[in-house]
Order: sequence, then structure tokens, then C-alpha cells
Amino acid sequence: MSNTWVSVVIAALFEVCWVIGMKHAEGFLEWGGTVIAIIISFYLMVMAGHDIAVGTVYAVFVGLGTAGIVLAEFLWFDAPVIPAKLALIASLLSGVVSLKLLNNQKRQEVL
Repeated sequence: MSNTWVSVVIAALFEVCWVIGMKHAEGFLEWGGTVIAIIISFYLMVMAGHDIAVGTVYAVFVGLGTAGIVLAEFLWFDAPVIPAKLALIASLLSGVVSLKLLNNQKRQEVL
């Protein structure tokens, strides 16, 4: 996996952090951390858009972020584990992986 894709994954992890922060932050430090997570997340996503198609970067970013947020709800916030939700997350992640593979294939054709 290239450094650009690693930055997209890290951006998605920070997205999970700031979305959780938006819901649960109460004090100045928590809100400060949330704002920092937003800045890091979007900075990494925008920088990745220089090397990868912006639509692909955004789709992967949002897909991984969504999956991460749902899993965080299951793990840390006692949300009920619904099999249909898990199946939809698996479907979403398969789409994200497919976009990445398609992007790699297109790059090889260009070279």
C-alpha cells in the first residue's frame, strides 16, 4: 500500500475520532481535540487528492469512516449489534477495496 493510501486510512481514523468527539465532547480540551482531529483528517484527505482521483479518495475516506464509526458504536457505546448492519458494512468495505484495486489497475494501464 502506498503512502498516499496510508494517509487516506489515517484520515479516516481521525474522522472516526472527530465524529465521536462531536457527539461526546463536553469540555474545552475535548472540543480542542475534536477540532484538531477535523483539521488532520481533512488535511490528509486533501493531500491524498493530489495523487489519487478526488472522487476515489472521498469515497474511500467516507466508507472507512462510516465503517469505523459503526464499529466504534458497537465496541464502546453499547449499540446493539444488528446482523443486517454488519452485512451492509461488509458490503461498503468491499466497495472501498474494489475502488482501491480499480485505481491501482488504472494506474498500471497508464504506465
